[in-house]
Amino acid sequence: MAKFVFVTGGVCSGLGKGITASSIALLLKAKGYKVFMQKFDPYMNVDPGTMSPIQHGEVFVTADGCETDLDLGHYERFIDEELNYTSNITNGKIYSSVIEKERRGDYLGATIQIVPHISNEIKNKIYEAATTSKADIVITEIGGTVGDIESSVMMEALRQFRLEQGRENTLFVHTTLVPYLFGSNELKTKPTQNSIIELRRLGIQPDIVVTRAPVDLGESIRKKIALFGSIPAENIIEAKDVNNIYQIPLNFHKQNIEEIILKQFGLKVSKSNLAYWEDLLQKVENLKGEVEIALVGKYVELEDAYLSVKEALKAAGYKYETKVKINWVDSETLENKDTDLKEVFKNSKGILVPGGFGSRGIEGKILACQYARENKIPYLGICLGMQIAVIEFARNVCGIKDASSREFNEVCKNAVIDLMVDQKSIVNKGGTLRLGNYECQLKKGTLAYKDYNTETIFERHRHRYEFNNEYRELLESHGLVVSGVHPALNLVEIIELPDHPHFIASQFHPEFKSRPTKPHPLFDSFVHAAIKYQEGKKK
Repeated sequence: MAKFVFVTGGVCSGLGKGITASSIALLLKAKGYKVFMQKFDPYMNVDPGTMSPIQHGEVFVTADGCETDLDLGHYERFIDEELNYTSNITNGKIYSSVIEKERRGDYLGATIQIVPHISNEIKNKIYEAATTSKADIVITEIGGTVGDIESSVMMEALRQFRLEQGRENTLFVHTTLVPYLFGSNELKTKPTQNSIIELRRLGIQPDIVVTRAPVDLGESIRKKIALFGSIPAENIIEAKDVNNIYQIPLNFHKQNIEEIILKQFGLKVSKSNLAYWEDLLQKVENLKGEVEIALVGKYVELEDAYLSVKEALKAAGYKYETKVKINWVDSETLENKDTDLKEVFKNSKGILVPGGFGSRGIEGKILACQYARENKIPYLGICLGMQIAVIEFARNVCGIKDASSREFNEVCKNAVIDLMVDQKSIVNKGGTLRLGNYECQLKKGTLAYKDYNTETIFERHRHRYEFNNEYRELLESHGLVVSGVHPALNLVEIIELPDHPHFIASQFHPEFKSRPTKPHPLFDSFVHAAIKYQEGKKK
């Protein structure tokens, strides 16, 4: 039977529960244990697939096609394991499942209640994750803050879970804020005390408290929290503010958090294998160069909307000991006739157009793509960024001036990007995109083949519209190269331009498979091309 770690948050949101959970998982894996991760979100959406990135940040997609919270991106980047549909559970998913069972008559006429039916369903999702993953330890993060009405039933389910499994099989980690008051120049423990009291009211006693603070706690503060929280002083783990999130697992390791967990579980405490993570940190803290990449999107006011793209760019830079500075460009501003593109991109050595939905800012993205193509600036297009590249090429190279996508213009005459046949009858928006891993065959002799160095790849998708094969022959006759195709569906997956230093775009989302220790081939190649472009400019 697996062991279970639950990570809760108190005082306020944004304290780093996801990074705490990821760090714990990384450290347990470094001890030789098989780990699996889950995120429970208390909102009523079934998943974040239909939510605005401005509200919720990016939607991360797992290999099996589940649209999830962005914290799962952190999980995968930290532990380098593919997660699945059991990894992101929402209140909406739980309630939908219970109501569906009730309609089928599964409950044999019982009155359906929050307890036990909803709480049982929550527990079942935890057990399901353990069973399907065959993990030694499952780490589950509970979204929101203790005391939120939305997450109250989740907390009740966890109380029951400990009762069922016992303290030797369950462990609660509670993250809290210890604010520093300037003026009196002191740390205040009262918010943490109250947060622990609130957790106890729900029937849960934390085993470990992770304190977020700008400075070291000091021995007296640590003992005070331990006393009022009924927790051993050594189980107070400091999460002091750091410049780099990759430092956090090593900070936790120095405080023996994984040994505390393993001892409670009665599991063997072996030597940690953290050399690879220490090497990463050494690289990150000693970057020698810098290169600017322009990211042209419509949600740039919230960087979390492009979190995985940002992290993938940074990871590629680490390989070349180079800091990637992102020039966040709002695509709508490029549509202003007074905007000077040369001024906007004057310091950018690469232009990236990421995924997105809707018509807002599209013409600005097309202008950015055109600028990259005509000025021989390295270009990487992702999902919508590939469709933009196709539209721009059709308009300005093939002379199809009204070329567009059916997404932006339902009655356009030349829809070089169109709906697949199986998408045309879809009414519900949630969960009906082309999602998750699909096969792609690469054409030898192309940039894509050079980047991957293999003929067959599997990449994650999240889109509804596709390259229209009716225009493929025409576009190829003008120089567009189709370098990646889905073999069974004959869908275009990658396009590139051979008469350009580096111009490539994919229908899939390569950022989801990037790791800080293993940059994705397309990001690796793109950032390297930007560095080379910068070096050429300096000569």
